[in-house]
Amino acid sequence: MAAQQNAFKQALKRGEMQIGCWMSFAEPIAAEMMGTAGFDWLVIDGEHAANDIRSIRDQLLALAASDSHAVVRVPVGETWLIKMVLDAGAQTILVPIVESAEQAQELVRACRYPPAGVRGVGAMASRATMYGSVGDYIQTADQEICLLLQVETRAGIAALDDILDVEGVDGVFIGPADLSTDMGHQGNSAAPEVRAVIRDALARIKAAGKAPGILATNDEARQAYLDMGAQFLAVGIDVMLLTQTARDLAARWKAN
Repeated sequence: MAAQQNAFKQALKRGEMQIGCWMSFAEPIAAEMMGTAGFDWLVIDGEHAANDIRSIRDQLLALAASDSHAVVRVPVGETWLIKMVLDAGAQTILVPIVESAEQAQELVRACRYPPAGVRGVGAMASRATMYGSVGDYIQTADQEICLLLQVETRAGIAALDDILDVEGVDGVFIGPADLSTDMGHQGNSAAPEVRAVIRDALARIKAAGKAPGILATNDEARQAYLDMGAQFLAVGIDVMLLTQTARDLAARWKAN
């Protein structure tokens, strides 16, 4: 039996729009709820949420029956950590703060088995192979892993063309909050200078044959990024959705 086909990766290859959402609760029950919403993809955030390898695994389990594809953002692009997340069953990895082609090449190698990469061969005892029941996993896993890189600094933007030349990178995600802050706008991703850099970056990613992605948390930004050519677009964050809805509800009824 071969590794399960990565439908999200195939959709990106076909150029299909993929609408997603961020998950920051770090709880499997919240992930299961989000999996019923109808998003194409959901991010299990290991960078800014209170996740560890066990909570990431449990959220992958919670999404297993959902049509929403799980994307795991690791906190940092370390080979040992990527190995653990892949063995836990993730097929799509999002890596923050990528700033060079050399870094991108190492991340590709971290996602592949030898001789093409350096991923440790221990998945037969893990969830990735359903505990050994996927007999041909090691022979077929590489082609189903989707690697998404975040470019979110001035250094990353300067190296973008070189990063895009790296074979094995499936998509590049622009981080608007980090990028705008690094550009001196303190999280104001709507600043004209920042928007111009984002527009150019998304166009370059698409022209290179990679999938361009980004996160937006309001309707103006969502539409702007769609108009710029974003293909995999995260349209919200679960914690923000809850807090905004709860605060609006409380304010509306306390005002009566």
